[in-house]
Amino acid sequence: MFAAERRQLILEMVRANGAVSLRELARVVQTSEVTVRRDVRALEAEGLLDRRHGGAVLPGGFSREPGYPQKTHLAAAEKSAIADLAAGLVEEGDAVVVGAGTTTQELARRLARVPGLTVVTNSLLVAQALAHANRVEVVMTGGTLRGSNYALVGSGAEQSLAGLRVTKAFVSGSGLTADRGLSTTNMLSASVDRALVQSATEVIVLADHTKLGADTMFQTVPTEGITRLVTDEQAAAQDPTARELDALADCGVQISLAPLGPPAEPSAHGGQPHAPQVHQAPPGPAGMRRAAPPGAPLPGQRRPGVHSGLMRPIATGRP
Repeated sequence: MFAAERRQLILEMVRANGAVSLRELARVVQTSEVTVRRDVRALEAEGLLDRRHGGAVLPGGFSREPGYPQKTHLAAAEKSAIADLAAGLVEEGDAVVVGAGTTTQELARRLARVPGLTVVTNSLLVAQALAHANRVEVVMTGGTLRGSNYALVGSGAEQSLAGLRVTKAFVSGSGLTADRGLSTTNMLSASVDRALVQSATEVIVLADHTKLGADTMFQTVPTEGITRLVTDEQAAAQDPTARELDALADCGVQISLAPLGPPAEPSAHGGQPHAPQVHQAPPGPAGMRRAAPPGAPLPGQRRPGVHSGLMRPIATGRP
């Protein structure tokens, strides 16, 4: 395929979906991510699209949001891996809140196997995924339906969350940076997500690598309000997103990397297994990761006298 044909196809994909990862573009045009990245730079120079870490978006993507049908095809493998790992953070009998989004919808499908769980959500898609789950109680907020993402928003949704207290909140968004935290493109969605996280002891953000470094219009959760980030392993493999992970870890955010491989076996209670806490140092000269010595700090903690940019604890889903 000639460069002109390749770039035309890339442009058509971005126009159709609003945002597309480099990995997906490379798969469709059947070339390497290095070549696709070069094509995206050329298209950006012509003002036809904007680059984002790990992907491309329509010009002015700061305030644009692709609809649900488009979102389901973006970084699908990454979202599935993130959901597998995040489900291991939920205990039998927990009470959690789950926000709207395609990644949280994937999480809900896995939570259907955790007995004794109570899930509070403003997402019709999350509720639908849990509708036939045995021994899982689903509590929906009130509010006005936002058709683009099948979420309940507005004052009714926010008021129904007042006085609620749960152990964990699982939320996603359109962008995540260390400077500003989690953000989204819609004001009503951001307002409800803020109410969701205020009800939880721990706030867990689910964001694939294409969201890292992106800063969108409305802040949802400031960085200091995020307990843990669950992202895919590609985030640590690319310089811009790896630097963002370092900055988030410096702010005290625990980082969990989901491997892009087959899911682990379910645990005895029917849910996903707990994510093993594998603490690793940054890559050495040969590009290999060195395992941290015994007694390494838990994710988000730092060894005294060692800057977390040099010894960044990372939890992965690999055994």
